[in-house]
Amino acid sequence: MKVVILSGGKGTRFSGLTEAVPKPLINVNGKPIITRIIEHYSNYGFKDFIIPVGYKGEMIKSYFKNFDLHNSNLKINFSPNKKIEYDKKFEGLSFQIIDTGLETLTALRLYKIKNLINDDIFMLTYGDGLSDINIKDLLDFHKKHGKIGTMTIIRPPGRFGELEITNNSEISYFKEKPKLSKGWVNGGFFIFNKKFFDYVADKNQMLEEIPLNKLSQDNQLVGYKHDGFWQCIDTPRDLEYVEQMFKSKI
Repeated sequence: MKVVILSGGKGTRFSGLTEAVPKPLINVNGKPIITRIIEHYSNYGFKDFIIPVGYKGEMIKSYFKNFDLHNSNLKINFSPNKKIEYDKKFEGLSFQIIDTGLETLTALRLYKIKNLINDDIFMLTYGDGLSDINIKDLLDFHKKHGKIGTMTIIRPPGRFGELEITNNSEISYFKEKPKLSKGWVNGGFFIFNKKFFDYVADKNQMLEEIPLNKLSQDNQLVGYKHDGFWQCIDTPRDLEYVEQMFKSKI
């Protein structure tokens, strides 16, 4: 089953950082975001990836050309001839890095790689989001509901602490950055039947604005609720938060 990781955006909210590297290659505690995404899917047995690129796509191509070197320990034996052995953890991985254009929006990037998807079902996610979502459970949920699309939905933490105050100005309740008590939002980590391409046109559109709206209007989109870890790395502040979280687990 193919896993598509959208990796073509400019990451403008990162300012100077993405002037040097594309956002999927930004390091999170020693590993690029996209590598952490790949490892997560790979841990569930999904190892066949399509990566549509645009902004600084040549850097992403170069990174994956030497993916084993970047992410493995090496054993080098010079006797009698030079022999290099890599870790076995990435055996079976397959990458197709496809240049889909610098100004291309997400729906059109997906349209441009549709001929590479031959299975009845494929997975899709963004190249800037991390989660501990159980991919197997997500796939089981998708198959159970029998709809064209499944979207992982999450309740993100509020940006500020939540509190309640009495008439006497006493704080009766305070919780630092709780998850939103109401409302679910798009968390990426999609699963689609191939029929979804009927909703994706050869037009420069955002995936969220046209295709997903039409899918929901046809009652063909279901939401998989995920209450565990999820974080979109969209700004330097997001990156700092995730890095601190990873460091605390070491």
